[in-house]
Amino acid sequence: MTKESEPQPDVAGNDRVLLRLGKALRAAGYEFTTVTPATHARVNARPENREARALRDVFGWSRSFAREVVPDEILVLMREAGILIEENGLFRSALRVSSLEGELFLHSAFPTTAADAVFFGPDTYRFARAIKAALRERAAPIQNAVDIGCGAGPGGILVAKYAPEARVLMTDINEAALHLTRINAALASTPNAIPVRADILDGVGGMFELIVSNPPYLNDPLARAYRHGGGDFGAALSLRILEAALPRLAPGGTLILYTGTAIVSGRDLFRDAALPALAAADFAWTYEDVDPDVFGEELETQAYRTAERIAAVVLNVRKRK
Repeated sequence: MTKESEPQPDVAGNDRVLLRLGKALRAAGYEFTTVTPATHARVNARPENREARALRDVFGWSRSFAREVVPDEILVLMREAGILIEENGLFRSALRVSSLEGELFLHSAFPTTAADAVFFGPDTYRFARAIKAALRERAAPIQNAVDIGCGAGPGGILVAKYAPEARVLMTDINEAALHLTRINAALASTPNAIPVRADILDGVGGMFELIVSNPPYLNDPLARAYRHGGGDFGAALSLRILEAALPRLAPGGTLILYTGTAIVSGRDLFRDAALPALAAADFAWTYEDVDPDVFGEELETQAYRTAERIAAVVLNVRKRK
């Protein structure tokens, strides 16, 4: 059975057009690995990159393009979906498309300055690796799973592909994220991946064999939903997720929390703050520094004036049976 003939999550209206656009890009062999915003800006600043010359430039690098760069079918779909922006005689896309684990994901165009921007980047790839590692280690079946703060949906969709019999909820407070997640789940043929509007797990019932989350973890002065984690160093939301998730783990269940932490005078502030919640005898856990230096440009801001680095970390918690 092909992806197009398999059951699809319910999409309607313009969402169907975006789904057709995603399928057209897949049929064209489109792939793009999304980089950090700083790298994106540097690469686009090169004189030879001022205008797009291929689909990767249009939907990956978010470059302006002339009419003849994009095939007619794709241009028509962009116009019908309302993502074709015309300015100064050129066009650009209001959305980006990234590839991960053989699937395509729609998310916000660069630069992601809007308060409700839907982000996808290097953290997403590291998050996916952490989920895959946890799934490889797990022998017991998964009946119920949840991706907290799902964004464009890569975490929940990856789980839904691995466990097609499982019910995988994908929660977020950002309606723009839930909109794109619904389309991305349809594009990946994962009808068991279900977007739900919720603040962490508020209003979401049940216990879960697997909980995954890649929350925003920076102190963002603009308080953008995809970046701002709250607190002095951005860890407040990650700690809230940890405290909400632990009581909802089924016996033998696993929590994968991929986040970032400020290192101040050699101290890992997130780890220190998380230790009391992890102290219960019911839990076994591991903690891995998967990248010791991310978002180094943030160290130039007032919020991080006392931090020596920001590290990307994975907290893996298992509830004993």
